[in-house]
Amino acid sequence: MIYTVPTKRGLGIQLWGNYDDLRTLYDVFGKFWNDPNYTENKLFEDRDRLISGFSYELRKAYEGSKLKRESSHFSLDNIEYLGVELSWVHIIFSLNALRQNMKFIESNKLDLATFLSLEYWLERSMNEFDEVGARTLIPYIDGAIESTNKHIYLYMRSINADYFTMGGGKLAFRKLSTLLRKAIYYTPEYNEHLEFLNKEAKRLKCEINDLELTDDHINYDIKW
Repeated sequence: MIYTVPTKRGLGIQLWGNYDDLRTLYDVFGKFWNDPNYTENKLFEDRDRLISGFSYELRKAYEGSKLKRESSHFSLDNIEYLGVELSWVHIIFSLNALRQNMKFIESNKLDLATFLSLEYWLERSMNEFDEVGARTLIPYIDGAIESTNKHIYLYMRSINADYFTMGGGKLAFRKLSTLLRKAIYYTPEYNEHLEFLNKEAKRLKCEINDLELTDDHINYDIKW
C-alpha cells in the first residue's frame, strides 16, 4: 500500500511504499504520458514534460536511491519501505495533468483505484499538517488547476519557486492556495503571468515553452 505523510515544514509530502507498491504506481501512471498517439499534440507535450518529472522521482524511489525505512509509519512489521519527497505544487500539478490525459487514454479499475488512493492520502496529509490550509487546497487536487494550459510546466515551476521562497510552515501552507490562483484560467494572477511570459519570449526571441526559470537563488535543499 502506498501512503503519504506531510514533511515537517509543510513544503510537501513524503510518498512511501514497498518496491512493488511504488513500481505499480510508476507503471500505472506511465500509461498516461508519452503516448505515441499524442506526441504531436502541443497540449500533451507540456503535460508530459510535467509528468515526466513526477515519474522520474517515482523511479528513483523504487530503485532505492531516495528515502528508506525499515517499516511503515503505521506498522512495526520489518518490511523495507522506500520513499521520496515531493513538493505540494509538483504533486498537485502532476495529478491534474494525469487526470486530463486519462480523458483520452483508456483506463481500467486498477488505474482508477491507484489514482483515488493517492488522492485520499494527499488529502489526509494536508489535513494532518494543517486543517485550515487543507480546506483551501483540496479543490486543487480535485481539478481546479487548468490542465489544458499549454504552458502548464512553466506555471508549475513559477508557483513552486514562489512557495519555496516562503520557507515552509503553516503560515506559508495557508497561503499556497492563493499562489495557485495563478494556475486558474482568467484570474488576474493567471493573465499577469501569461503577459510576463509573452514579454520574456518576445525579448529573448523564442517560444514561451523554450523559456527557462531563473531560480538559482532559491534553496530547494532546505529541510522540507
